[in-house]
Amino acid sequence: MQIGKDATVETNIRGLNNKIISLLGALSYRTSYGQNVLRHSVEVAFLSQVMADELGLDGSLARRAGLLHDIGKAIDHDVEGNHPTIGTNYLKRFNESSVVLNAVAGHHGDIPPDNPYTPLVAAADAISASRPGARRETLERYIKRLEKLEEIAGGFKGVENAYAIQAGREIRVIVSAEEVDDESAMKIARDIAKKVEDEMTYPGEIQVTLLREVRCIEYAK
Repeated sequence: MQIGKDATVETNIRGLNNKIISLLGALSYRTSYGQNVLRHSVEVAFLSQVMADELGLDGSLARRAGLLHDIGKAIDHDVEGNHPTIGTNYLKRFNESSVVLNAVAGHHGDIPPDNPYTPLVAAADAISASRPGARRETLERYIKRLEKLEEIAGGFKGVENAYAIQAGREIRVIVSAEEVDDESAMKIARDIAKKVEDEMTYPGEIQVTLLREVRCIEYAK
């Protein structure tokens, strides 16, 4: 209960029933792919508010919907169904607004949105889940992604070495200065990025950094 209260104070959400607050606290002990669900919900609350404010909508309402969007995950081990439906049905007992209910039910696209807040919460949910470091991938998938990145970059003519760095968020490519000039270097970088887009699935974006340098070494004797 105290953890849930702390979350409502942090997000400045008022008027929640104590049972809802207790479930928010329970989310602190739930993870999704390694991401703490309560911290994720707080992130979604603030991201939803920022987007709503930019669009001239009610930021506090968006923040409330964002905080509650995953409330069903606190009880989905006891109640049959998916967490958006479970959360929506639970919140109905406490007279949450139709906007919040639709956002909770529709943040994964299970039902069509009937207000502009639902797609905002869905977008905020995706941003929080896909930001670098938010969720833990399996080691096998992670290694395969790095290997695939290096394989794609290494397949282009003139590439001497390719290294996936920044946990796979960047591919650094070193090309031969003799085989590749400045103009073709830019084209190779674009072609690598395009091939990565076409052949791979990944969260966020991957930066392609291509290096071409000429080293001139002489010795004074």
